[in-house]
Amino acid sequence: MLATTPRHAIVSGASSGIGEAICQRLLRDGWQVTGLSRRAPSWQEPLFQHRSLDLSQTDSIAEVVSDLSADAIVHAAGMMRAAPLGALDPTISAQLWRLHVEVAERMVDGMLPRLSDGGRIVLIGSRAATGIAGRSQYSAGKAALVAMARAWAQELLPRRITVNVVAPGTTDTAMLRDPARASNAPKIPPIGRLITPEEVAALVCFLLGAEAGAITGQQIFICGGSSL
Repeated sequence: MLATTPRHAIVSGASSGIGEAICQRLLRDGWQVTGLSRRAPSWQEPLFQHRSLDLSQTDSIAEVVSDLSADAIVHAAGMMRAAPLGALDPTISAQLWRLHVEVAERMVDGMLPRLSDGGRIVLIGSRAATGIAGRSQYSAGKAALVAMARAWAQELLPRRITVNVVAPGTTDTAMLRDPARASNAPKIPPIGRLITPEEVAALVCFLLGAEAGAITGQQIFICGGSSL
């Protein structure tokens, strides 16, 4: 029997949190994974390759991915900053927009000629995209991902490439304990516990699979009832 070539996924934010969980789940499922992040993960796997990339330097993204072909692109890199109206810092808005929206735009636009027909694009959004008091800057960028994904989904229908947003609620990652968000404490979802990165990864991996081929242009919440 001839060996089959593993499907290949590009994952941003691969060194921690949700991005790391997605990489590990994909590897368990037999994918080849190229992870993009500033620092390499603390683990190694035969089918995993890391490429060092400071995602705040968006001009370098196209060059880093210029030789890569893929069956899936997952933009999981993110950061959280929060402030109430009247205390908004425009530099924070620019940072959040750059990481959440511009990085996704440049990754997908640069990779599109080498993304296989029938491929998958998943953007990690947030339950905050529907609006949360005190988090308008963060919410705005995550909401923009939804509109961008829906537009791309329409454009890519002829190639059968699906585009979806996975929108977690409060998830148990290192970002949750970032001192920069100490003034805006996370809220426990109504189910009484935090979402786990592994739960988010499982949903992402389903959307990358054959059984999700008819799901496109959707924002799918995994929020423990926070969006109800």
